[in-house]
Amino acid sequence: MLIGELARRTGVATRLLRYYEDQGLLHPHRDGNGYRSYPESAPATVARIRELLAAGLNTDDIAQLMPCAEDDGPVQACEMSVRIMADRSVELDRRIADLDRQRSHLAAQLDASLAIAAGATAAPGGN
Repeated sequence: MLIGELARRTGVATRLLRYYEDQGLLHPHRDGNGYRSYPESAPATVARIRELLAAGLNTDDIAQLMPCAEDDGPVQACEMSVRIMADRSVELDRRIADLDRQRSHLAAQLDASLAIAAGATAAPGGN
């Protein structure tokens, strides 16, 4: 199938499909006229790429995982896939902890600002 058909079937823009190709995630054949020709399995591959991106993996990680992936089902547990997914999970935990700290600091700033504002409106003679 041509790139336009793949885009239509997956809902992914042709520009993004070309990016996936540049990243080594999709492997179309080139027809005699130079057009990209994708195999019938390409929509499943694109769905897998989108699923792994949604899980927080980057395209480098996904490129390394693809040899462990089958057409259907989860990525197979090979040494590389387990390491990549475990490393990414640790990274996400770190980022979540950082965001929790930021939220706590922001909440403290907001509380202090609101307390000052409440004090200013409660002050005698304050209009």
